[in-house]
Amino acid sequence: MKIFKTYKTVVIAGVLLLASCAQEDQPKESQLDFSVPVKTDLDKWIGTNFLDPYNIAVYYEWNQNLVDNNKYLFPPLVSKVQPAMEVVKKIWIDSYSTIGGANFVKKIAPREFVLVGGVNLNTNGTVTLGLAEAGQRVSLFQIDNLNKKSRASVTQFIHTIQHEYVHILNQTKPFDEQAWSKLTPSGYTSTWYNEATATSRSLGFITSYARLNIYEDFAETAATILTSSKAEYDAILAGVTDATAKANIKAKEAIVVKYYKDAYNVDFYALRDEAQKNTDAVINN
Repeated sequence: MKIFKTYKTVVIAGVLLLASCAQEDQPKESQLDFSVPVKTDLDKWIGTNFLDPYNIAVYYEWNQNLVDNNKYLFPPLVSKVQPAMEVVKKIWIDSYSTIGGANFVKKIAPREFVLVGGVNLNTNGTVTLGLAEAGQRVSLFQIDNLNKKSRASVTQFIHTIQHEYVHILNQTKPFDEQAWSKLTPSGYTSTWYNEATATSRSLGFITSYARLNIYEDFAETAATILTSSKAEYDAILAGVTDATAKANIKAKEAIVVKYYKDAYNVDFYALRDEAQKNTDAVINN
């Protein structure tokens, strides 16, 4: 019994000593910042135009957890953020809301936009303009380079968004992959970046990137039509001299149009015309 009592006393003393040390090590004040960040005018604008009506967050301040840290990337200039998102709002959201209904984007949309100022350069020499991750996040690059007065600049920028949004729509409701796969099965290649646009069109693809796989082919076909006027798209088709290639591009167009109608009850050509009208409004504003 004496040995047991002595052991018990030592254990209790040890516990008390540890508790005392632990209390001494505790900081007198919390090192965590629990203060609510002050919202800037830009934050309020984003809240009014994206977060509140569409539940879409826009991240423009640097967060290493949201980007590829193996790339040389940096945040956009703050002065470039609202102009870029005005383009997104006017040409993408407003067009879909007008033609697809006020709740279209509210129901189906990425819930996060991540904005990056510079170029996302890949090891093969290509440039990534945008990424859609699991249908929830869209990353947009080269924000600092956007010129709202340049049709070419605005078209390239909005093409990225239209393309990534098509992927999100496809994830929600798949397109007819079997029918698409039968059109130009031998033209797909992982080295699409080595192919000229004219060569790809002569094989039945609207762009060279469309040759990566059927999913990029669908998204590129839809996005190219949405970012072109009817006259511009007709000119693309007129430049394709191979009859089979032209027929395949038109067949892909028909699948896109049918998909939008059957899956979402959206008139694809009306959506294109609305997007073009809104593009004109952005450039001429």
